[in-house]
Amino acid sequence: MIYSLFIGRWQPFHAGHKALIDTVLAEGKNVCIAIRDTQLSAHDPYTPWERRGMIRRAYPNNRRVKIIVIPDIEAVCYGRDVGYDIREIRLGEDTERISGTRIREDQRG
Repeated sequence: MIYSLFIGRWQPFHAGHKALIDTVLAEGKNVCIAIRDTQLSAHDPYTPWERRGMIRRAYPNNRRVKIIVIPDIEAVCYGRDVGYDIREIRLGEDTERISGTRIREDQRG
């Protein structure tokens, strides 16, 4: 199977993230969601397994969505002629303004 790869913290997984992934799924493509294994902190309060659960709840029983945990990364690097596309997906302004930081602050009360 071939996948489109999304890499992120997903802290927490929210409607903006889902809109990005849904864009690719709507094109009939499979998606691999890579969760960065970040250290727990006020900025990153959820374990990779909690975030995996959030994503799995958004895509229950969807065989076109694969979820993996990867080590935390500093950069995504590539060389010439890598054999796959690197693409940016732009969403509507309201969706792009969704803030994971604001969601975390609201959850803390």
